[in-house]
Amino acid sequence: MKKRFAPADAPRADGWRASIALGLRAASAMGRSLARETRPAAEETDRLREALCRADAILIGAGAGLSAAAGFTYGGTRFRRYFSDFADRFGIRDMYSGGFYPFPDEETRWAWWARAIYYNRFVPAPKPVHEALLALVKGKDYFVITTNVDHLFQRAGFDRSRLFYTQGDYGLFQSADPSACRTWDNECWVYEAMAAQGFVRDEDGLFQPPASGAPAMRLPSSLLPACPDGTPAALNLRVDDTFVEDEGWRKASAAYARFLRRTSGRSVLYLELGVGSNTPVIIKYPFWALTLAQPRAVYACVNRGEAYVPQAIAARSLCIDSDIADVLAELGA
Repeated sequence: MKKRFAPADAPRADGWRASIALGLRAASAMGRSLARETRPAAEETDRLREALCRADAILIGAGAGLSAAAGFTYGGTRFRRYFSDFADRFGIRDMYSGGFYPFPDEETRWAWWARAIYYNRFVPAPKPVHEALLALVKGKDYFVITTNVDHLFQRAGFDRSRLFYTQGDYGLFQSADPSACRTWDNECWVYEAMAAQGFVRDEDGLFQPPASGAPAMRLPSSLLPACPDGTPAALNLRVDDTFVEDEGWRKASAAYARFLRRTSGRSVLYLELGVGSNTPVIIKYPFWALTLAQPRAVYACVNRGEAYVPQAIAARSLCIDSDIADVLAELGA
């Protein structure tokens, strides 16, 4: 019998949209009755350790809480150290809200973004949380879907072919006109923009605020990022319908679809780490739906203050309302 091949122009599987559609269909009914775990955290951690050992495959869903556990916090002391001038002048209180601030000009806006990109994409994470997670799943059949844009998974050593950054990457520029459908690395520009603001490198090669005086809050106009044809550039972040889903994004979405299809019906651990209520349709709702549809599946949620599960899958779920870094350290002990 001859093998049958899809035609060369067959549409590539889109795991992102398929899983969102699945989650939306189930969330309205499942989300009406939620349960919070009442078992002690230590007992739930032991149950998670057992689930990790028993699983044929592990799908990791990571949200902002995982990056925060690694030390990439967007407020507090870390924000004041690098953005106190923006806080004092504009009243901005954290790095997240600053990304939406209506700055007076492009030179100021891109000075802000150069710092935000650098300190959330090109510096080491203060805590080796992602490395601890990798140690738990290395050698297993795993995949990662994340709404984080800080690249910490890849930098920690996760297999790039098993990663799907759904919302983009701080380390990429794209054309402001999405019809161009191209992205490119911005690392060289970020380093140049940091130096232009007066940040200086320490003995480890990391940019720090100047010891004397304040950093500049505007970039030279010549440093405003632009496409090779001179048209404006934008960050490759999903903030509206201009987000560019480039070839790398589409390959990752297809890989996610293949993982879901290949592991369907197996003993899968759907491990949700630090996913809040901001964008539950991307990870949380699909994980609920996948667990409900597969009798051998287990759903696990680790999230301080937001660990809950639908009653419909509570019997095959576990919730740990604790710091993710502490839980991963305990699992690896």
